[in-house]
Amino acid sequence: MEQWWRRWGVAAVLLLAGALLRAGFVAWHPWIAGDSLLYGDLAVNMLRHHVYGFTEAAKIRPTLIRLPGYPGFLTVCFAAFGAGNFAPVMWVQAAVDLWTCCLLGALGTRLMGRRAGLAVLGVGMLCPFTANYCAVPLTETLTIFCVALAFYSLERWSAGVRAGKAWNVWLGAIAFALAYGMLLRPDEALVVVAVLPAMVWIGWRAMGGLVKGSGPGLAVAAMVVVPFLLWGVRNWRVFHVVQPLAPRYANDPGEPNPYGFQRWYRTWAIDFKATVDVYWNYDGSQVALGDLPARAFDNDAEQVETARLYRIYNYVGMSTKPVDAAFGRLASERIAAHPVRYYVVIPALKLADMWLRPRTEYMRLPLDWWAFRAHPWQSWVSLGYAVWNAAYLVLAVVGLWRWRKVGGVLLAVMVGFVTLRCVLLWTLDNAEPRYTLECFPVVILLAGFAVMRGNVGDSVNESAS
Repeated sequence: MEQWWRRWGVAAVLLLAGALLRAGFVAWHPWIAGDSLLYGDLAVNMLRHHVYGFTEAAKIRPTLIRLPGYPGFLTVCFAAFGAGNFAPVMWVQAAVDLWTCCLLGALGTRLMGRRAGLAVLGVGMLCPFTANYCAVPLTETLTIFCVALAFYSLERWSAGVRAGKAWNVWLGAIAFALAYGMLLRPDEALVVVAVLPAMVWIGWRAMGGLVKGSGPGLAVAAMVVVPFLLWGVRNWRVFHVVQPLAPRYANDPGEPNPYGFQRWYRTWAIDFKATVDVYWNYDGSQVALGDLPARAFDNDAEQVETARLYRIYNYVGMSTKPVDAAFGRLASERIAAHPVRYYVVIPALKLADMWLRPRTEYMRLPLDWWAFRAHPWQSWVSLGYAVWNAAYLVLAVVGLWRWRKVGGVLLAVMVGFVTLRCVLLWTLDNAEPRYTLECFPVVILLAGFAVMRGNVGDSVNESAS
């Protein structure tokens, strides 16, 4: 009895610490800008006018560039707390993130025992990177919850299959996590790709046949498809295009996209600072040649041509077909001269930046954290976050090694998801650290396995008892 109270006491202290950490971010580091305002505009227009679109010149223009998952969440919050009021949204997100940590702790308990569960709970509650996003009205907090719920529900469903109950309530939880995760971000289809084959495999082995065993997985797939069929029908009726998800470059039908500029950008951009200074400013704001690093030019002729294109763009104030075509030619020349750099080196450095940056992009800290002379105190704080982030990743690798022999299908699903996400991020134009945050349920779980006391064998026996 004493040990039971001690465990719950530790869990309560960790929950309190996690709540205080998230409350601190919401109270002192809220961040409402950019995409948050776009999502808010969509939500307000749905709530007040029942139109899914952006406000432009006192009119509402329908759009399909964002899936309705997060705007729908904001609509519910705005209906309850007032249209355009983001403060309660952040507190709701903080509660959701605490729930995510509890889910991961419960999953750790089921997989490796009570000590592992407490360790995972502690690692999750004290994670400043996921806590920070509670104070940012973006999709990340809810997406991380959906990933954690998908893995937890998969383990519970798998336990039901082993007990002879393949058709259990956890099928619905898996379907919800997968479908809503994709409605938040279309790239969460990678979770579907990782989970559904595992369900077929588990059912096949436990139910004695591929046809019979694949039934639960196919049922989940059918439930996941339904909302996207409805979204696709809406897009066909409004825009007369086949678009069941969201366009890669966030442009509505008929809107031009600067493909040439984006291809040129991919020949040199590796970090989030370039995303903010150049990628987000192009085709709407002024751009400065001084924001480009030296690697953006291979020779003087390229620098002269880039400067010329920048002058034309800044004079016109928007991207034009001739300028975009010129950027495309410049990109082709750079790729032909250095194909390995374009296809391997730059994407690898970009992926490393997304994993290893200090993750202070939505704090009041400079993006050029390495410039210690310009802002020494802020740079040291950012470096501390970078070390903290690196510690989580190292611990996750250690936890993976400890769990490797007993992880089974669930371990394969998690590693497969992280691998698929890295492959996707390899192909993206812009480096944003938040794109790796969706992998943090796996990082937190494995890091918890690394810091737990005791050996793996005892923990597995404890979880099975």
